[in-house]
Amino acid sequence: MQLAFVQTSIKHNMSIRYPAVDWLAGANIYEVNIRQYTPEGTFKAFAKHLSRLKEMGVAILWFMPITPISQQKKKGSLGSYYACSSYTDINPEFGNKEDFKALIDQAHSLGFKVIIDWVANHTGWDHLWTSNPDWYRKDAQGNFTEIHGWDDVIDLNYDNMEMQSAMIEAMKYWIGLFDIDGFRCDMAHLVQLEFWSKARRSCEKIKKLLWLGECDEDNYSEVFDITYSWRWMHATENYAKDPGNFDQIKASLDGYYHLPPEAQKLYFTSNHDENSWNGTEYEKYGPLLSKTWAAFSFLFPGVPLIYSGQELPNKKRLLFFDKDQIEWSSTPIPQLAAFYSTLCTIRKSHPVYKDGMTMQWIKTEGGDSVLAFYLQRQQHKALILLNLSDTDQHAVPINGQLTADQLAGKFIHIAENQTARMVTPLPSDSVFELAAGAYQAYFSVD
Repeated sequence: MQLAFVQTSIKHNMSIRYPAVDWLAGANIYEVNIRQYTPEGTFKAFAKHLSRLKEMGVAILWFMPITPISQQKKKGSLGSYYACSSYTDINPEFGNKEDFKALIDQAHSLGFKVIIDWVANHTGWDHLWTSNPDWYRKDAQGNFTEIHGWDDVIDLNYDNMEMQSAMIEAMKYWIGLFDIDGFRCDMAHLVQLEFWSKARRSCEKIKKLLWLGECDEDNYSEVFDITYSWRWMHATENYAKDPGNFDQIKASLDGYYHLPPEAQKLYFTSNHDENSWNGTEYEKYGPLLSKTWAAFSFLFPGVPLIYSGQELPNKKRLLFFDKDQIEWSSTPIPQLAAFYSTLCTIRKSHPVYKDGMTMQWIKTEGGDSVLAFYLQRQQHKALILLNLSDTDQHAVPINGQLTADQLAGKFIHIAENQTARMVTPLPSDSVFELAAGAYQAYFSVD
């Protein structure tokens, strides 16, 4: 069934409580899996990749948990990063506090922002805090427990105000001593929203921070600058299995329109969970559409994410509880570095991706395969078309849906494996040709 596009602008009718950091506009996030990144799996070894990532256009580095891992009920040979034994120590696998501080200082000197993973819902079984049993959730027999089936961790008790205060002080430790720039909060929706609001107010007495919440709950956007887009991700997976589910994609995106004005969604084709447990982007989308969806994540309003090794491309599932190094080739520039660099650059440099953007769906005759939208902010404009099928689309008209003013002026045409060229103007009866799995993007030039 063809998706019934409507001309819609992004409109928000709730106010957000906290203004976002000004450096979020046009930014992207790169998730760093220190354990698997290099043979050494250390901060010092990863630091050698900073210049390459800077050249690729990465703006924000998100480090998976860097805290030590509990040994009791540990999974695999190394355990889960998300089963910590201390909130204020460094995992000795990775190095020490001096190494991490040096890495952050080097990253800052290159212009990166740095956020760290924060696991607030639970700890490992031998965490230092277990000496305060009232800080933990208990089962009917009075034993430590966890209610989601993760048997290597135990849940904290957020009815305990002393524990809440200790958690916030631990977060502030990393801000004050290491000058981090924000937090990626693991399973944020499992912790009460009131805590996150309190934590943000307290932590930001030190410095303004970026807050990324791993959740797709609308009300959490009242506190978090960015939340996950799981509804969209599941819709794209459903479409990969059954192209008849094309309408679910736009419906999932439409569902985000009512969020607060500065609330952003995180778009990705892979991350540590997806890669290890659900498969690589190549398993989920196929070799063709994995890149198309990656392009979408950069070109649609929101914040794009790149996971460690996607620029290679990495086509294997990385083990989660054991050493399983990303297989970097001897070629100094990864195969997809230019692909991501183009997207990072246009996302950061074009003014349409600043605050105040509107978005309009464009109805096409591409059947259940072509996703098209128009972006505008003041005089800045962009027209994006993506072919989400493995079939060439030879005639994709936009049927005069955009006004002469919207199409006026000079545009730069950007597409994968094509040299950028100028177009002046875009006629209202434009008909586009889209190769299988290809995207075309037209950005106004001032």
